[in-house]
Amino acid sequence: MKILIHIIAIAVLAFGWKSHIEKKMTTAVTRDLAVEISSQDISSDMLPKFLEDSHNNGEKNAIRKLQEKLKGRETTVDETYAAASEMATDLDNGSTFMGILLTFLSAGYVGILFVTYILPVLVHKGTHTIYDSGEMVEKNSMSEARSKVAQGDYEGAILAFREAADKEPDNRLPWVEIIKLQRETLHVPAAAIETIREVLQNHVWKENDAAYFLFRLAELYEGDMKDKDSAVAIMHQVIDQFPETRHSANARHKLHEWGVA
Repeated sequence: MKILIHIIAIAVLAFGWKSHIEKKMTTAVTRDLAVEISSQDISSDMLPKFLEDSHNNGEKNAIRKLQEKLKGRETTVDETYAAASEMATDLDNGSTFMGILLTFLSAGYVGILFVTYILPVLVHKGTHTIYDSGEMVEKNSMSEARSKVAQGDYEGAILAFREAADKEPDNRLPWVEIIKLQRETLHVPAAAIETIREVLQNHVWKENDAAYFLFRLAELYEGDMKDKDSAVAIMHQVIDQFPETRHSANARHKLHEWGVA
């Protein structure tokens, strides 16, 4: 889908620039026509013969448009010249506006490509240049996932974060990023809840990490799912699992906020 969007955008811009160049060429031909009308003393009644004698397709088209503009009128040489000059000016004004618009659109599209695809690569390389001191180091297992987030490939990022979690099973950060993507970016809190339950069921965590996931789970139930009963049950689980700790104290405070302490 993304490739198709880029193809369409490039095709539209290419067509626009092609039309702009053609209009610029038509403007130049029309100005030359006005000069010839003046130098050869051509009035409107002489345009058919002028068209017949012309061997330039661009000039022929300009003469036909001038004839259409003067249709039903008999004009002197000066009036015919003025009409041709007016046509050239109108074409030039339209071409200038189109050129400005195409410039802004092209610059905007290039900027989007830079921010989406080039900047993440530059940032990644720059980070390694600064912190690695030119030495060969193991690739950061999170870098690919963050790059995919920057590109808007959120499903791909989730898979990459899972791979990072497999490489560093004691690191909760990949799971934190997955939960954040599911909740805040994809707006699927149910998926975030499922991820936390998977994490708690399949991993043995240190006290702080386990408490962190339980509090995030309670937040999802209470804030996103509007299921306060489940949130309250999780807070009681924290109190039972981590008695006499700051985690149990925080859980009691949260229950007090909810009016169920």
